[in-house]
Order: sequence, then structure tokens, then C-alpha cells
Amino acid sequence: MTTTPAASESIDLDVIVLGGGPVGENLAQYAIEGGLSAAIVETERYGGECSYWACIPSKALLRPVSVVDTSAQLQGVTAGALDRDALLARRDTWVSHYDDTGQFDWVEDTGIAPVRGHGRLVGEREVEVTGEGGTHRLRARRAVVIATGSEPFVPPPYRDVHPWGSRDVTAVQEVPDRLVIIGGGVVACEAATWMAALGSRVTMLVRGPGLLAGQEPFVGELVADSLRTKGVEVRLSTEATEIDRPQAEDTGVGRIHGGPVTLTTADGMVEADEVLVATGRRPRLHDVGLDAVGLTEEDVSQGQLPQWLHALGDAGGEAPLTHWGKYRARVLGSHLADAAAGRPGEPVPADVPVPQVVFTDPQVGSVGLTALAAEEAGHEVVTAQSPFDATAGGALLRDDVSGRAALVVDGASGRLLGATFVGPEAGELVHGATIAIVGAVPVHLLRHAVPSFPTASELWLRMLEDLPGDLRRGSRVDQQG
Repeated sequence: MTTTPAASESIDLDVIVLGGGPVGENLAQYAIEGGLSAAIVETERYGGECSYWACIPSKALLRPVSVVDTSAQLQGVTAGALDRDALLARRDTWVSHYDDTGQFDWVEDTGIAPVRGHGRLVGEREVEVTGEGGTHRLRARRAVVIATGSEPFVPPPYRDVHPWGSRDVTAVQEVPDRLVIIGGGVVACEAATWMAALGSRVTMLVRGPGLLAGQEPFVGELVADSLRTKGVEVRLSTEATEIDRPQAEDTGVGRIHGGPVTLTTADGMVEADEVLVATGRRPRLHDVGLDAVGLTEEDVSQGQLPQWLHALGDAGGEAPLTHWGKYRARVLGSHLADAAAGRPGEPVPADVPVPQVVFTDPQVGSVGLTALAAEEAGHEVVTAQSPFDATAGGALLRDDVSGRAALVVDGASGRLLGATFVGPEAGELVHGATIAIVGAVPVHLLRHAVPSFPTASELWLRMLEDLPGDLRRGSRVDQQG
């Protein structure tokens, strides 16, 4: 199957995927393994945002920062120091120097047809691709999947000053002496961590009352306290009313975009050499041809699509997390293959929780519902909490351990609804909670999952012991059952 069809050529396949990021790769892989044919149409780089400008480069930058910070807080260890050039070189290695040859070869070797160019819907199950080889058409026998990801949302006042976006800050080439970050979400908090470590004087302007909205309240408080100890100025309930940059210019990704920036807030003026706008993302749907099949972006967000068309990952408006999009892709890819072969589909749990890790210092690992979300959903909410250093295993990770862990339990069923961990290596604790939620394991059984000593997983025991006795023993559930 050719990857560069001639202009007059039309190709029929079972599945056509728009977007060559992890979501599109997983969807096509599972379709292929199930006996279908598939093509991935990619405009830019195979591997997508995650591989070059998001998850991979950000963690390549953050891990050395974390190791150096931890070593400085362990008695008996001579603290190391960051080498800025070496750190950026590590980032470049992990993003394959922004060359997608390896990803492209994987697609081909897997049996998927990679098609370079911009793909648009032009009719039912029909995609027109415009690329270097001209314009040609692909037809899908089974499904077209939109997996085009998302793009940063830049509020109008900032557009004229050529601010940095997430690509600039992960691909940083020139480190600004003074950096203002607009926003208080995951991108803002993680970027503040590595940019401060690289030497920027970072100021965060956060419109809301805290960082990392949507998490348990203590999460944002702990992360804000930590950022402040690193020299980051965190201004909550603050936004810029005016932004001025007389010498704004597009100098390239990761380079300082012109002259100084002046931002006016209710508390006075803030001057910076660069401003990073991290105010959220929106599905990249503006040029995928929805209008050609009588659809709008709102139809996509509401899931009102014909049976042959699917939108997954960020493009579908779901949780903007690579692992979640990949999971949804695996499920759909298998379903399409099973349906084509007349096989019974694999059963999927009704409510699969979304896990997330924020790689700040301290790390944040969370899954499922917060206490507030559980109450709003009508559950009988019971919570349990523990300081992160309440166990020897947690306290041994660093000499200055700070953090907290919390469980949210349904009092009627005794089942775990959500869990949050804030502390060193907290991201490694969240999968146990994910398994417990997916498996609908009642907490009285979780007490018999013995944590190893001395590990941070002992936090589970501390929190389970903090629950009411009848729930902890299972007697409340027995009585209600």
C-alpha cells in the first residue's frame, strides 16, 4: 500500500485516522492487529504533540530537576547541580531532535499506511489529503477517526504580543531572565518548576483562587508553597488587564519573541522578558471538514456523530491526557475489528476512572472523584487522609518530606471512589487506586492488601485505618446489603 498516492489515485481502507499522535497510532495498531487495514494521515510529525512538545520533553526536563532537588534534601548525599546545556541536550535526545523518522518507520513496520499531508472530510467516509504529492482521496469502509489533538487557547489580549505557548516552553532554546506565566493548571505549574530551575525568575498570574483547580483543595496549596520556596512568585486571584510589547516578533519556537513585555494588574505593573500563556487547550477541529458532512464542533463535543465517524482524545473533548486517549483508542480499535469479524466485543466497565500525574515538586497523583465531585454526584461520601510522612517508607524518601494523601469512599457500598497523593514519587502510588476503582474493590478487602515495609505504599494502611470502624470492617456494607 503506497504512502504517497498519486493525485489521481483513490485508496479504499477499513479505517482512516486523521492525526499521527499516540491516540491515532494506538487506534490504527489495534485495528490492524484485529485484521483490518488502516492509514494514518499526519500533517506535521508522526508521534504528535506528546512526543515532541508535551509529555516527553517536559518529563525529560523535570526528572533531572527532581533528582537534584531530592539529593539536596538527603543527609549523606552531596547535592549535584543542573547543567543547563546538558539538560536541554537530554530533552533534545528524548524528542529525537524533532525528527519523526523513527515514528514513521514504526507506523510502516506495523502494517499501517502512513500518509503525509493535511486530511479533510469531503463526504461520508471520504477523506481528501493535500500534501507534497498533490491531492488525493481515501475512502473508509468501516470508520474515519479524528485524532487531531488539541491546540493552546490564547485569549485575544495576548495574541498580538507573540507569547510563548506550550511548544515554546518545552522546546526552550533561550532562557528568559524574567518569565511571567499566565495560568495555574498543569502546564503552568510544571513549566514554572523547570524554568525556575533553568534560571528564570518566574511570576505566575493565576486568575483563580488556587493552583490546579479540580483537584482536592490541599493539592494546590502544597504545590504553591513548594513553588514559592523555589523562588517562584505565585499571585492568586490576579489577572492582567493590559499587555504591551512594542517589539513583538516571531523569532522561532523556544526563542524569546522580541522585546520586554509589560503587564498591568490590579496590584501594579509586571515586567518580563517573555510571557507564557497556559490558559488551556481546545480540540483541533477547525479544518478537518466537519462542515462537508453537515457537522459542527459542538456536535463533536456532544458526541453527536454518525456511526462511521469518531473523535478521540483531545479532539473528542475528553480528558486531555495521552494515556486516556490511548486507552480510548485501544477500546475503539478493538471494537471496530471485532465488529468487522462478527466477534463478540470485549466487555468494558461502565465508569473507568481517569488517572493523572502532575510532575511538580511535590508530585501529584490522582484518580477518580474528589470529595466535592462525589458529593455532587450523590454519593454518601466518607473520606480519610494522612500526611505523606506518616509512615517510615514515605518519610525515608526525603529528609524534608511534605505532602498529603486522601481517599474518597462511598459509605453505602464501601467502594473506593477516588484517591489523591501529594508527595515524593506520588505518581507511582496512583495505579493501585486505579485498579481498586476499576475492580470495584470494597475498602474492607483493601485492608488485606499488605503494603511492603518500608515503602510509601504504607500510606494505604494509614488511610484505611482512618475510616470509620464499621466501614473498615465491612459490617456497614453487610447491614445495608
